[in-house]
Amino acid sequence: MKIIDILNKKNMSLSFEVFPPKKESGFESVKTATEEIAACGPAFMSVTYGAGGGTSKYTLDIARNISEKYGVPTLAHLTCVSSSRETVKARIEDMKAAGIKNVMALRGDLTPELEGTDPATWDYRHAVELVRELKESDSDFCIGAACYPEVHPDSPNQKEDILHLKEKVEAGADFLTTQMVFDNNLFFSFLYKLREAGVECPVLPGIMPITNAKQVERAIKLSGSFMPQRFKSLVDYFGSDPDAMKQAGIAYATDQIIDLYANGITNVHVYSMNKPDVAKAIMDNLSSILGKDFGR
Repeated sequence: MKIIDILNKKNMSLSFEVFPPKKESGFESVKTATEEIAACGPAFMSVTYGAGGGTSKYTLDIARNISEKYGVPTLAHLTCVSSSRETVKARIEDMKAAGIKNVMALRGDLTPELEGTDPATWDYRHAVELVRELKESDSDFCIGAACYPEVHPDSPNQKEDILHLKEKVEAGADFLTTQMVFDNNLFFSFLYKLREAGVECPVLPGIMPITNAKQVERAIKLSGSFMPQRFKSLVDYFGSDPDAMKQAGIAYATDQIIDLYANGITNVHVYSMNKPDVAKAIMDNLSSILGKDFGR
């Protein structure tokens, strides 16, 4: 099933992001974790892609296993900036062979080899080029793209950032998923600006459950996300108690999701960090809201 068909139903839904192992030795444990998350019955699951394509095989293996074993639609990530055009085309063919219908088109992180080189010599500089490549690939992919409510780190301002987002949508992106947000007001403001700019596709807010204090520093480093005082107080008070912090983090994420639903946002994406217990706890908290029984 295509992700856009799920989003267009306008029913409240929850999806999860998982990541593949970095090495073959970790494959079975990651496979087990992703299967447990799939067993919760999310609307779909996205599977990330390693920098430079290092985990691309595992991305497809995990995505295919989730889809075939649990019937959960999958969204496979694909990055381009560190790859040649020939490599990306080969990856697209691999996706077709694996039966992948949904692709998250991303620029990806710059690898050390690219630092200091002339961007004009790269085969890909921006995600919009990958979106166009996918649309021209003879396949009927459903394409997702990323967006940053607090401005992409490489954009000089939000206005220009939104213009680039609009370009991705016009090139063929069917929906957008945000970087993690901890303050829903930032998402609502961003969504208003997108609509004002003429970007009408579905936009999924990305929610990251912070279940231990060490995650806070990493989350800020990865995304630069604004941490509201309410969240900082939670970490300050519960951060030294692992069990309490886990429960408080799940409660905070659940509260964010409920607030989004209550304000008309029907689809929410959760960065699960491959933690089945966290995913299940959030699903259980929302069981009546989503109209499902997740008590397995």
